[in-house]
Amino acid sequence: MSGKRKQRSLEVETGHETIRIGPHFEVSFQRTLRIPDDGNDYPLPPGLGRLPVRRVEDYLETAPALWRKHGGVFIPLHVRDALWLSFSVPGHRACAVKVGAGRINAVSGEEWSPELTGDSEDPDYLVCPDQPWLDGFNSGNGFIRQFVATPLGLGYTVEEQITGAAEFGGIQLRVFEPKPGCFPDEAPAPPPGSHLLNDEMAVCCLSDVDSSMGLGAGGRMVQKIYPDPHGVETWDPSRSGEVHIHLADPATYEQVTGEPAPPTPVNADLYTSYGYPWFELEDDHLGDVPRSDELARVRSVKEVDVAKGTLGADEGSIDVPEKQVVGLAATKGV
Repeated sequence: MSGKRKQRSLEVETGHETIRIGPHFEVSFQRTLRIPDDGNDYPLPPGLGRLPVRRVEDYLETAPALWRKHGGVFIPLHVRDALWLSFSVPGHRACAVKVGAGRINAVSGEEWSPELTGDSEDPDYLVCPDQPWLDGFNSGNGFIRQFVATPLGLGYTVEEQITGAAEFGGIQLRVFEPKPGCFPDEAPAPPPGSHLLNDEMAVCCLSDVDSSMGLGAGGRMVQKIYPDPHGVETWDPSRSGEVHIHLADPATYEQVTGEPAPPTPVNADLYTSYGYPWFELEDDHLGDVPRSDELARVRSVKEVDVAKGTLGADEGSIDVPEKQVVGLAATKGV
């Protein structure tokens, strides 16, 4: 008999606003404020509503050739708008998650691979829980550079800056289940009088390449990427599933689906002026994966604008009053 383990791909299911990979992991894509790219570190912006998710296979007659080539799903996003990924896993379970942008690993800056690499303190993946969301690229110690939608083929995307090519665009997710016996199959009964929180921790809240988008690096945001508390040996390489998420500008989305795309969010300055909240995770007790030197060298969208001599639509700095920053408890997973 062969010594190779049989691969059991996790099923990928698409809801109206979510993607489920395997029996436990779910992700949604939140519209959000684009923070200024001014060298300052900003708190976590709010979620302003989930983006709709559509399957490419349901629109083969109208979808661009690049989408048909890679398959998967697509979501609408305005050019230079930002988004964040919201993860949900039951508290008694855990999953390992690789996140890519144009098949560049958003944690390590390496080109995409289907395997988990690194060790518990310096992995190329996230573990959910504890990681409730991801807003950008791992570009510094204790901060990320925000995910910002940019056209593919103009040199703005992280993919193009690292590989020199505009081939994939979009977002890639690969999810790994734990090995049998590492976590309970059923959720333990809550203690009497306790209250369960929403796992998702929601806050307040056709041409080919020409019409496709990827992710560029935006402003600096205070956010940790936590080490793996369980160890890389916990995850089952034979039980994983992957999906490619294309980014569609509003005109392409409407042309393909016949549906209007959600409007662009309010700008960060106006949002703040009305006294609405920003957020910070109270996670001093949790570690932080080392920065990716490769991603730290990537130029931001504003820096590419300057290099091109283009007057971008970047906004000025914002003063976020301390009283508008709301603390959110970050609890250890099982």
